[in-house]
Amino acid sequence: MIELRDVTKIYPTRGGVNVVLDGVSADFPPRTNVGVLGANGAGKSTLMRILSGAEQPDAGRVRRRGRVSWPIGFSGGFSGSLTGIENCQFVARAYGVEVDEAVEFAFQFAELGDYFYMPVRTYSSGMRARLAFALSMAVDFDVYLVDEVTAVGDAQFQKKCRAAFDERRDRSSVIIVSHSLATIKSYCDRCAVLQGGKLHHFDSVDEAASLYEAA
Repeated sequence: MIELRDVTKIYPTRGGVNVVLDGVSADFPPRTNVGVLGANGAGKSTLMRILSGAEQPDAGRVRRRGRVSWPIGFSGGFSGSLTGIENCQFVARAYGVEVDEAVEFAFQFAELGDYFYMPVRTYSSGMRARLAFALSMAVDFDVYLVDEVTAVGDAQFQKKCRAAFDERRDRSSVIIVSHSLATIKSYCDRCAVLQGGKLHHFDSVDEAASLYEAA
């Protein structure tokens, strides 16, 4: 479970300040898949970083219960000079999971072939995202944070992504941010719309879609 209370995030710009999150309060309950819709530039990735703890709010409080993933789809945490397998080994040790099992799972899931043994700096952005997704699935998180990654890869890889989340549904929850209504409908039970620094909550995806599509 993750709770936000009066969370504010502001970035300075040449034209003044950009209030990305403006006193946002929200509850993300356990074993409930929640989607957050937002246009490009609405602050979805900022919200993900704050939920994960990778970035701190300027004001307000974030409370997390259970193990929360890094934002899947964000692969900036990889060391470019290390190979895919070396990055997997490092992350597995950091999260206290069995290294060989995590590496084997990531290798099979990411489908990178020989690139798995090459430096990550040689990867395309899509390959990095596939590795980040595969590695996150190798760790048993209570909450998975997903930033647009489900669009990575071909239809077969996307099917694997969906199956991986479905297998974890009874013990984990998923929070997905996306500008794609189809993605949110495919994965989520509840939805919110991030708009103008505010997070508007809805009990169904269809209700959220009305506000999102009207913007």
